[in-house]
Amino acid sequence: MGKRILVVDDEPNIVEILRFNLRREGYEVAAAYDGPEGLEKARAERPDLILLDVMLPGMDGFHVCEELRKTDRLTPIIMLTAREEERDRVMGLELGADDYVVKPFSVRELLARVRTNIRRQEVLSEESGASGESAGLLRAGRITVDPGRQAVLKDGETVDVSQREFELVRLLAASVGTVFSREQLLSQVWNYDYFGDTRAVDVAVRRLREKLEDDPASPRLLCTRRGGGYYLSGE
Repeated sequence: MGKRILVVDDEPNIVEILRFNLRREGYEVAAAYDGPEGLEKARAERPDLILLDVMLPGMDGFHVCEELRKTDRLTPIIMLTAREEERDRVMGLELGADDYVVKPFSVRELLARVRTNIRRQEVLSEESGASGESAGLLRAGRITVDPGRQAVLKDGETVDVSQREFELVRLLAASVGTVFSREQLLSQVWNYDYFGDTRAVDVAVRRLREKLEDDPASPRLLCTRRGGGYYLSGE
């Protein structure tokens, strides 16, 4: 059985274009045409990925994303937005979306991002089947990453992180003290080029600092190298 995609968009022509192209790629497709219906179907049908429009009747996409992330932090969510303002893209990422595509979008690009997000989830699911011992704990000072459980701990206490945040910490913890540029992080964590838009990295780092640092305004664990990028200090 193919992977199941839920498309939530109030424009029937957009839904049909996506349905046609996704089915050609071998995906099963479900559709919802407003926010409440999209939230209900996402919870009931447990799709493998959600394509979620921002401008929806009844409940906007931001609210739907926020509600879903209260109980499901793993299902990939790609926001579809006609808004080009940076604050709207950032808001989606802050609420837990994995990616965004601005309308009008290239179907080819969107399909590539669907494949990338689903494949990343498959890899993480495979790793979660391994024990912490076999997967190998990663330690960076007060931070411990358990790949087998897909868990991040600070001072021995589990920190609630999203899938993307986990992947980011895992990469940094595997090379403590190594500075990764935003472009490198996009390539290795997001797995594709954002065409120069590295804001997704900054948003993820800011969210992580709020969860990991004693004082996010003065980070000592997840640090910035000016002009270089980000690294875990190992303190």
